[in-house]
Amino acid sequence: MSSDFESYEQDFAVLTADITGRIGKVPKLVGDEKKQMVANVEKQLEEARELLEQMELEVREIPPQSRGMYSSRMRSYKQEMGKLEADFKRSRIAYSDEVRNELLGDDGNSSENQRAHLLDNTERLERSSRRLEAGYQIAVETEQIGQEMLENLSHDREKIQRARERLRETDANLGKSSRILTGMLRRIIQNRILIVVLAVIIIFTTMMAIYFSVRGR
Repeated sequence: MSSDFESYEQDFAVLTADITGRIGKVPKLVGDEKKQMVANVEKQLEEARELLEQMELEVREIPPQSRGMYSSRMRSYKQEMGKLEADFKRSRIAYSDEVRNELLGDDGNSSENQRAHLLDNTERLERSSRRLEAGYQIAVETEQIGQEMLENLSHDREKIQRARERLRETDANLGKSSRILTGMLRRIIQNRILIVVLAVIIIFTTMMAIYFSVRGR
């Protein structure tokens, strides 16, 4: 399982490095080249998000005792992803201003005001995104705690079931032993009764023999 996570990590590292390089090139390009570069970065950012989702799924499959290290790495990757998206937004704002100036022929003063306004909105969006990310992280940690509790309950249930099985086996053995002892006691009583009957017969026979012997004289 960890090998799959590490494979996704390598892909994510290569992809984010390429995205960083392309974001840096966006302000330096013009026209169709800039449009194409922006489209490529958007596509790569989507691929990076999908990789993060795959990595998140892999972390959930890792045993709880080994999950902490991978969860910490996931937080770092998400922060890196957030930084890339913020850098790309700033790059796109610059790109949008240049295109608008080319089309409308602005003198640049209004462009600066609009850029400042857009940057302010971007910062607000980033703050909202960080709050959402924090809420998501809390939800993930809560889910992990719930999974650990369910696993502990499952282990406890297995222990209880094994204890019940041992009790059933003990009861069965006690029942079998009780039947054996009852049979032995019954045979002992039968043997004692037989001995008493034989003793009575012997005594009676002896007395009859003595009686007939005395009478014959």
